[in-house]
Order: sequence, then structure tokens, then C-alpha cells
Amino acid sequence: MLVEIGMLFAFSVRAAGSTVSAIAGRRLAWRECVTQLWFLAHVTTVASGLVMIPLGVGVALQIGSLADQIGAGSYSGAVVAFLIIGQAGPLVCALIIAGVGGSAICADLGARTIREEIDALEVLGLPVLERLVVPRLIAVAVVCVLLNSIVLVIGLGASLLVHVLVLDGNAQSFLRNLVQFSQPSDFVVSGIKALSFALISGVVASYKGLTVKKGAQGVGDAVNETVVLSFVLVFVANLAITQFYPLIVSVKGAY
Repeated sequence: MLVEIGMLFAFSVRAAGSTVSAIAGRRLAWRECVTQLWFLAHVTTVASGLVMIPLGVGVALQIGSLADQIGAGSYSGAVVAFLIIGQAGPLVCALIIAGVGGSAICADLGARTIREEIDALEVLGLPVLERLVVPRLIAVAVVCVLLNSIVLVIGLGASLLVHVLVLDGNAQSFLRNLVQFSQPSDFVVSGIKALSFALISGVVASYKGLTVKKGAQGVGDAVNETVVLSFVLVFVANLAITQFYPLIVSVKGAY
């Protein structure tokens, strides 16, 4: 296990170096990058929205009911905002990207590996990381950051509707507390989380896809391992960012 973690870390360093060299040397495969952008956006946007709607409704109902019981119903909007902006939004994006996009990337690269296309590229002297991995990492990062913005709007909108229509709350109070207790850095750190989670999922998927063994069965095993390992690393990264964020930025509330 430790050996594989070390190999994954080494692969991530090589991928980062290839990304910098490809961009600096103007060798980025733009066509492949655009293709992956469109594919990932196509398969993740609707799924993320459908996941976020019931999550936003559930959070609003639970927080709103609890806040009313303790006489703090007017502050439920601020609490809902903290949960959705700081935790729910980026995690939903990460889980969808890892479960849908990551598995697709792993399966694609794994199929190329067992068909010996990767070996053929290496024999021809073509950089595999620059041609195949870097465009996918850029695509998954861009899509996840943009998807996070969409998910936040959907989640906050669903929470506002529940607060007003179901809990008989005041929309003005909800929005006033949202503005009062949140700050631009909260949205920035939400985007940083989404970017970090996307890169983690992309690196894991690419690594697993390029190290597939045992033919078609190995591809299936690699896809399963990609999803599980991505989820574990995403939750670890989320815990680390959440703990270090208050030490760097003076926050009005807490995540």
C-alpha cells in the first residue's frame, strides 16, 4: 500500500512537471483538452444538479427545524450557507467527477494500455503524459470549478425555496444573514476545494489507467480502485483544507 502511494505521488509530480512544460512550451494538445472538457461537462452537469437539489432541501429542512426549536430561526440561512458553500458544494462536485469522470478517464486510458497503444506512443518517442494525461487534468479541473459554481447556485436556491415555502421563513432575512456571515474568501476556498478534489481524482484515474494489468478484467478492477481511492483522498484533502483555512483567513463563522 505504501509503495503504491509513493508511486502515485511520483506520478503526480511527473504530471505536474509535464503540465508546466507543455504550457510553457506551447505543446498543449488543445483539441484533446476541448474534447475532454465537453465530455466531462456533458456527463457531470445534470448529475451534479440532481444530487444537489435534494441535498440542499434536506440541509434546509434539518437546519431550519433545529434553528426554530432553539429560537434561532432567523439565522438558519447563514448556517445553511456555511454548509453548502464550505462543504456540500465542493464534495458533490468531487464525488460526481470521481465517480463519473474519473471512472471514464481510467477506463479510456486502461483500454489504450491493454491494447498497447501507450507502449506504441513511447516507442515513437511521444510524451504520453503531455499527449493524454495533461489535457485530461486541465479539463477535469476547469469543469469541476465551473460545476462548483452551478452547484452552489442550485443548493442555495433550493434552500431558499424550502426556507420560504415550507418553513414559512423570510427570504429577506435568509439573504441578509447569508451576506452578513459569509465573505468572498468563503467562495474562494470553495473553488480551491473543487480544484484540489478534481486534480486528485484526475491524477488517480490517470495513474490507475496507465498501470492496468491483466487485460479487460484489470480495467474493471482499476476503475473500482479509482473511485474508492479518489473518495478517500478527497475526504482527507477536505479535512486538511477545512482545518487550515481558519488559520489563514479570519472567518466570520466556522465550517
